[in-house]
Amino acid sequence: MGIVKISDELHEEIRHASAVMGRSINGQAEFWIKIGLLAELYPDLTYPQLTRKLLAHPELTIREVLDDVS
Repeated sequence: MGIVKISDELHEEIRHASAVMGRSINGQAEFWIKIGLLAELYPDLTYPQLTRKLLAHPELTIREVLDDVS
């Protein structure tokens, strides 16, 4: 596991979103990272389509998502 340095402002946004969404701060950050990655890999998909793709396979690692695209 590594450490990612982010701004205090972004950390506060993650903390707030995690409370609203019922996730841990790390879980919220991981969700946003995965959604962002999927958005870059599948720019033609809408946010609801991306979330359905992620929720359909929550066990997938980012490496597996990338392997699926290539």
